[in-house]
Amino acid sequence: MRTALKIVFHGDNAANFRPGLEDLLQGSHQIVTISQGFEGPEDKAHFETADVVVGVTLNADMPHPHKMRLLQAPAAGTDGIQRSCLPPHAQLANCFGHENAIAEYVMAALLLRHVPLHEADRALRKEEWPFFAGRPGALRTELGAQTMGLIGFGHIAKTLAHRAKAFGMRVVVANRSDVSSADVDQSFKLEDLHSFMQICDAVVVTLPLTDNTRGLIDAKALACMNSHAVIVNVGRGAVIDEASLYQALHAKHIAGAIIDTWYQYPSTEQATCAPSQYDFASLSNVLMTPHMSGWTSGTVQRRKQSIADNINRLSQGQPLLNVLN
Repeated sequence: MRTALKIVFHGDNAANFRPGLEDLLQGSHQIVTISQGFEGPEDKAHFETADVVVGVTLNADMPHPHKMRLLQAPAAGTDGIQRSCLPPHAQLANCFGHENAIAEYVMAALLLRHVPLHEADRALRKEEWPFFAGRPGALRTELGAQTMGLIGFGHIAKTLAHRAKAFGMRVVVANRSDVSSADVDQSFKLEDLHSFMQICDAVVVTLPLTDNTRGLIDAKALACMNSHAVIVNVGRGAVIDEASLYQALHAKHIAGAIIDTWYQYPSTEQATCAPSQYDFASLSNVLMTPHMSGWTSGTVQRRKQSIADNINRLSQGQPLLNVLN
């Protein structure tokens, strides 16, 4: 027997997963989309009476969703959700589906450091041939000759390890628990992070932000990296200490960084902002992107299916997937 549910999509992020949801749901449900800041005349009432909220934020300043049985994050990260604000009977669940997109982003960004397509194109348009085969100084390096270090070994890192091995890379992992995978050549515990950092050419941070991971990559960890190494952050910005990262890059103690997850973000009150209090934009050894690595049509469709699956399960009284509380 199915129960009809009131499903509320809260905010612009969640609204991306609203179109076509009915096609994936079993039974008839009431579906409402409300603004992030509850600007609509009935937004607050809809939020307070929802059985299911799809959204990425919950805090004490928001209306209390006292009827909510499921808070479904349309993302893997739930650091914007204060679990103490959940009603006692509510479950919190997240979803993934972004690992393929993020793996492609990381491989593309790293490849560009070895295959300078844009520089070669710009030069040849000016009838210059700096990368011409056989010319002195034109030799390039190869990504496949490098060691990729993965901090964390969840959905993203597992997919990325598989892609890296396809390029011939050596793959090492630093993780809280033991790692056993055909795609991993060597694994470290997080308490051995400094030893791990010393052997990597590219360090990729894939960890979520928790009390235990905040500032995990600090000045001491960065100091262990080789001067030719790069660090990539596709996890959460604050896993890498902000000041320490800027100082290591500014002083060129490491070769560079590829940063997709940041320390400051736009909000409903401020549509644009700098991604950090430090001037990363002035550094020539940083590739900056606006938290875009996992945002593809494939990711949205996979997450939409995960959201629908949990709503169908809730309606039929079945156990939910990816429950975090």
